[in-house]
Amino acid sequence: MMGPPMRGREDALQKLREPKPKNIREVPGYLKRIIGKFFRRLFYIFRLVWEAKPWILPVMLLYCLISGVLPVVGSFINAGILNDLATAYTSALSGIPIPLRGIMGLLILKFVYLFASTLIANVYNMIIRISGELVSNHIKIKIIEKARDVDLASFDMPEFYEKMENASREAGNRPVTILQSTFNILSVCISVVSYVVILAAISPWAPAIIVALSIPTAVISFIYRKKNFQYMRHRSKDRRQMNYYNNLMVDKDVAGEVRIFHLSDVFINSYKQTFQRYFSGVKKLIVQEGIWSSAMTFVTAAVNCSLFLYIANLVRLGAAQIGDYSLYTGALESISSGVSSLIATTATIYEGTLFIDNMIAFMDEQPKILPILPQPLHVTRHTGHTIEFRHVSFAYPGTTRQVIHDVSFIIDPGETLVLVGLNGAGKTTLIKLLTRLYDPTEGTILLDGKDIRSYDVGELYDMFGIIFQDFGKYALTAGENIQFGQISKGYIPQDITAAADAAGADQFINKLKNGMDTPLTRYFEPDGTELSIGQWQKLSVARAFYSDSDVLILDEPTASLDPLAEQEIFNQFERLRRDKTTIFVSHRLSSATIASKILVLEQGKIVESGNHAQLMEQRGKYWKLFSTQAKRYTGVKQDENPPSAPPPN
Repeated sequence: MMGPPMRGREDALQKLREPKPKNIREVPGYLKRIIGKFFRRLFYIFRLVWEAKPWILPVMLLYCLISGVLPVVGSFINAGILNDLATAYTSALSGIPIPLRGIMGLLILKFVYLFASTLIANVYNMIIRISGELVSNHIKIKIIEKARDVDLASFDMPEFYEKMENASREAGNRPVTILQSTFNILSVCISVVSYVVILAAISPWAPAIIVALSIPTAVISFIYRKKNFQYMRHRSKDRRQMNYYNNLMVDKDVAGEVRIFHLSDVFINSYKQTFQRYFSGVKKLIVQEGIWSSAMTFVTAAVNCSLFLYIANLVRLGAAQIGDYSLYTGALESISSGVSSLIATTATIYEGTLFIDNMIAFMDEQPKILPILPQPLHVTRHTGHTIEFRHVSFAYPGTTRQVIHDVSFIIDPGETLVLVGLNGAGKTTLIKLLTRLYDPTEGTILLDGKDIRSYDVGELYDMFGIIFQDFGKYALTAGENIQFGQISKGYIPQDITAAADAAGADQFINKLKNGMDTPLTRYFEPDGTELSIGQWQKLSVARAFYSDSDVLILDEPTASLDPLAEQEIFNQFERLRRDKTTIFVSHRLSSATIASKILVLEQGKIVESGNHAQLMEQRGKYWKLFSTQAKRYTGVKQDENPPSAPPPN
C-alpha cells in the first residue's frame, strides 16, 4: 500500500497537471487555461529579470528590433551588388565597361553592414552573459531566502526537496534564456514579415505554403516539449539519487568509511543503475522526436526546392534579374528558417515556462510557524519563565506515527530539567517542539501561561540558547564559529575569549596558528585547520556560553568528550546558568544528578518523573539505566539482578 509521503507527492503533482478535455466542447476552455498559464509564467519571468536589473529588458528589446531589420537590409545590399555586377558584366561583353563607383559604394555599405552586425552581436552577447550572472544570482538569493523562511517541517517532506531541487537546477539559465528567446521571436517576426512582403511581389502563395508546412512541425515540437517536461518532473527522484550517490563518493567526511567497508562499488553501481533507468526514458523521447522531425524536414526541403525551381524559371524567362533570384530565394530561405525558428523558440519558451513552474511552486511554499495573534505577544527577557506541556502529541509531516504521545509536564523558572531515554524515545523532538521549530499535532505548549504560538517567533527564538545534537561545523574562523551562538550580539573579542575559556576550547584554540582567526576546515583555505569531533563539540558549547539566553538547552552537549572534560563543562554550566532555566538531553546520566527534575521517556511517553534520589528509590527504568552506566564506569556490581535494558549510547 502506498504510504502517506508518496500519496502527498502524487497529490502535489496532480495539482500541477492540467486536466485534459473530455469532449470537443471543453477544448476552447482547455486551450484558454493553457495559454493563460503560459502567459502568467512568462510575466513571472519578466518580473524576475526586472527585479534583478531593470535595464536588461529595454536592452533586449532594442537588440531584437535591430536584429529583425538587419537581415532584410543585408538581403537588399546583396541583391543590389549582384544586379550591378550582372549589368557591368553585360556592358563589358558589349565593349562599354561602366564606372566602378556604384559597385564600390555598395561594397563599402556591405563592409559597414557586416562590421555593424558583428559588433552589435558581440556587444549583445556580452550583455547577455552579464545579465545571466545577475539574474542567476538574484534568483538564487530568492531561493535561499525562501529556504530561510519556510518551516523546518518542510524539510521533512520529499515533495519540498523536489520543488527546491527543481528550482535550484533551473535558476542558472532558464529565465534569461526564455527572455532572450521571447525577444528573438519579435526579431524573427520582423524579418519574416519583411520577407513575406518582398516575396509577395512575385508569388503571394509561396509564403502561405511555407507557413502551412510549419504547422505539423509546431505540433510535434510542442508535444515533445510537454512530454520532456513531464518526464523531468516525474524523474526528479532519480536525479536526486544520482546527486546523492555522487556526493557520497566525493564527501571527505565519509571517504574513510567508504574505503574501509568497500562501499565505493556499491554506490557507483547504484549511480549507474539509476542513470540507466533515467536515461532510457530520455533517449526514447529524443529518438521519437528526431524521427518525426526528420520526416517533416524531408517534406519541407522538397517543397523549398520546388519553389527555388519556380524562381529560377522566372529568371530564365527574363521576368526577374539574377540579383532578384538571390533576393527572392533568400527570402524563401529566411521565411522557412524564420518559421522554423519561431516554432523551435516558442516551444523552448513553452518548455522553459513549464520548468519555471518549479520555482513558482517553491516560492509559493508558505510558512505555518507564525503567531496565531494579529498582534503577537512580546517575550519578556532576562527573567525566569514557566514552560508547560499540556497533552502534547506529535507526528512528523507526512507520517502518522506519533513520536510524542500525550506528554504533560511543567518546567518552573530556574529549574534544571534532564530528559532521559534510549535512542528514539523522543527527547530531541521535545526540544524542537519547545523551541517551536515544529508545532504539536495535538495539545498545547504554554510559555508563562500563554500559548507559545501567540509570541513573536523571532523573539521566541532569541530567548533560547541551544546546542543541537547535530551542531554546525562552519568553514569559518574559530572566533566566528563561537559568535554564531548569538549573531545579533556582534563580534566582541573579550566575550568570545571568555566563552572559549568556559568551554575549555581555549586550550586548543591558543595552539592554532592564528588563534581565534584561524580558518577551520580546508574547504576553502589550504592553511585551514581540521578539528577533532571533540574539539568541534567544545566550540559548540562555547556558543552556548556566548549567548545571552533565558533558557539554556543542551542536546547531547558532551557526547564526544571524555568524562573529565564533560565534568569540567558541567561545572562551567553550573556557574553559567545561575537563574536560567536549563534543559539537558544526555545519555550520560551523571549529568542527571544535578537536575531538579528528570523526565524518563520511552516511545514518546513520559514513564517516570522526579529528581535523582526519588527515581533511584523507585528502582524503575531510570534506576536500571543509571545502574548499568555506573557498573560500566566503575566495574562495581550495583545489584544482584542486573538490568535487562540495554544501556544508552
